[in-house]
Parts: sequence; C-alpha cells; structure tokens
Amino acid sequence: MYETIKIETDARGVATLWLARADKHNALSATMIAELTEAATSLGADPAVRAVVLAAEGASFCAGGDLAWMQAQIGADAATRAAAAHSLAAMLSALNTCPKPVIGRVHGNAFGGGIGMMSVCDVAIAASGARFGLTETRLGLIPATIGPYVLARMGESMARRVFMSSRLFDADEAMRLNLVARVVAPQELDSAVEAEVVPYLACAPGAVATAKAQTRALGPKIDADTIEASIAGLVARWESPEAAEGIAAFFEKRKPAWAR
Repeated sequence: MYETIKIETDARGVATLWLARADKHNALSATMIAELTEAATSLGADPAVRAVVLAAEGASFCAGGDLAWMQAQIGADAATRAAAAHSLAAMLSALNTCPKPVIGRVHGNAFGGGIGMMSVCDVAIAASGARFGLTETRLGLIPATIGPYVLARMGESMARRVFMSSRLFDADEAMRLNLVARVVAPQELDSAVEAEVVPYLACAPGAVATAKAQTRALGPKIDADTIEASIAGLVARWESPEAAEGIAAFFEKRKPAWAR
C-alpha cells in the first residue's frame, strides 16, 4: 500500500508507524510526506488503534528534508514552492492532532524535519548515541514549518540554544532541551517505549483523545494563521539567494560563500 512507510498493528491495537527509507536515512520526500499524512489520518480515525509508535528503519531516525526534493523547490515557481510547503505543514499537523497518543521511538540521528517529527510526538524516547540538530541554516534555510512544534516542545529559551546555529547535540542535551523525555541504552529502547504505551491501554480512548485535544488548546497556539506564517517563511527562504547557494554548495561538496 505504501512505498516509504510501513504500519504494523498488534492485537492490543498498538500501531507502529515505520519510516522505511533506510537507504536515504528516512529523509522526507514528497511521497513520504503524503503517505505520513494519510497514515496519521487513518490511524487517528481507526477505533481499533489505541496508541501509535513512530519508529524508523535503518541507521537514522530521520535525516530531515530530502535534499533532492529541496533542490527541486529552488528551481520551482512560487506556487509550486507554496504547495510543497503546505504538504509538509499538513503532515506535521496531522501527526500533531492525531487523537491517539503518539510515542516516538528515536533509535538514531534526527536532523531538521526529523526534529519536527519528534516534536509532534506526545513523548519521545531516544537511544543514547543518537545525535540531533536543526541544520537548516547551514543551507540558507530556516526551521520554518517545524518551528511552531519545536517551540511548543522546547520553549523559547531552550529553542534559542539550537534553533539558529545548526549545532549538533547529543541525546543527553536533547533531554535537557525537553526534546526527549528519556535517554536509554539502545538495547533498552523497546522496553522504554512499551512502558509509555502500556498505561494508555487501561484508559478510555475517548477520554485520552479529549484530554490530548485539551492540552493542545491550553498550550502554545498553533492555529491556521501560525501554520500559514511558517509556510510563508519557508517559501521566502527558498526564494532567497542564500538558499540557492547553500543547496548548490551541498551538492557540489564545497563550502557555501558564508562559511568561515
């Protein structure tokens, strides 16, 4: 059914949503973005599903945006860029508003959009040894559509430590930044995720969904205007000379003009 993701649901109704582009470090392509949106909507509407585990195959959790996809945006017209940004924003919103609890199983590195994927989980558990980074500014871009969710997870003061510098950080710092709830040894990751899942199986599903919606309503405001502003910010950066230079430099395996 899907090309870039897999869904496995056990007898208890625990669905594991696997990112399955291991050869591309689970970078977010247009196809993966569309499939994740559909999967989040479908799982959220399925009364047999009690909880969702967001996991990934291969060495990495998610390397962020697929660079070939981003390169295509540089050469696209404004309408095409806006449509691509809307697709990414819709995927993040679908995961964020999924009425089922979403637990992130972060076994490996996550960069850029991968941080956004972690931030829309209700709780994320990371394996020690994983590395993280909001690396967009190295390419002349910004963490735009993921920004509202990253800020909601970290808070402004914590986000400002890593949001603009493209600095990489380890799992322990990710926990201090409130990006992940726990850091465990890789061999303990599955049991730690299971410990987050099990309590939900004793809860009324409708009450869980309503309580989750309430937390969003009482927390930082991520409404249509906020999302549209993040999309506009991304499109503007795609149209900038810095983005053209940054992405060109990446593919040409050289330093961009601003690098010192």
